[in-house]
Amino acid sequence: MKISELFKTNEKTFSFEFFPPKDEISAVDFGINIGRLMSLSPSFITVTYGAGGSTRGRTFALVDYLQNRIGLTTMAHYTCVNATRDKIREDMKQLDSIGIENLMLLRGDPPKGQNEFIPAENGFRYASELISYVNQNFDFCTAGACYVEKHPEARSFDEDLQNLKKKADAGAEFLISQLFFQNDFYFEFVKKARAAGIRSRIIPGIIPLTAWRQIERFTKMSGTKIPGELIRRFEQYKDQPGKTYRIGVDYTINQCKELLYKGAPGIHFYTLNKSRATVEIFEALKK
Repeated sequence: MKISELFKTNEKTFSFEFFPPKDEISAVDFGINIGRLMSLSPSFITVTYGAGGSTRGRTFALVDYLQNRIGLTTMAHYTCVNATRDKIREDMKQLDSIGIENLMLLRGDPPKGQNEFIPAENGFRYASELISYVNQNFDFCTAGACYVEKHPEARSFDEDLQNLKKKADAGAEFLISQLFFQNDFYFEFVKKARAAGIRSRIIPGIIPLTAWRQIERFTKMSGTKIPGELIRRFEQYKDQPGKTYRIGVDYTINQCKELLYKGAPGIHFYTLNKSRATVEIFEALKK
């Protein structure tokens, strides 16, 4: 099923993101965790792949398994990194042949060792170009990413919004935001996106902070701002994992409840291939 079909009911969607396990032990953990999450009947799931397309084969195998063996509506990530047009065409044919109907199309991060993104020969520099190419040549439901606090490489918020408009105009049927921790940023972003003529559904992407060490990592990774009060509470109990877990999960539950109450069309959970926090948050929302 195309994910866009789910939106016609106007019901809120709840989705999970995974990445392919890197080894046998990770595969066992993944199986346990996905089993727990799947019992929640998500609207759809997404599967990423590593920098430079390093796990592309495993991503394709996993989306095939999850959709065709498990029966879940599944979306494959795909990036411009090291992807010529010929390669993109062949990969799209492969995904189509196994019945995948949904794609998250991204530029992707520069491969390790590169400070800036360099497109493949006869490839694409921007996600909007990839989205346009795929929609012109294939029949997928395509989605794109957005940053409610501005893409780290954009010179201004307005420039970032203009680039996002190109994705929507290229045919991105919905957008999933990168992680954020302050809901005002999301609602202000949606307001500005609508004013710019972006009509695509904008689903907030959420990840629960559960450990002190995650604060620096997530801030550096996405440029997102973490509320000072939340940082202070984590710092106070940074040597008590049980306490920081509880603080983070409770914060995320309240964050999600407010998002949904104020009109967000659903929640997309970045699971990091773990289930405990995501399951607890999801169950709290369902209640």
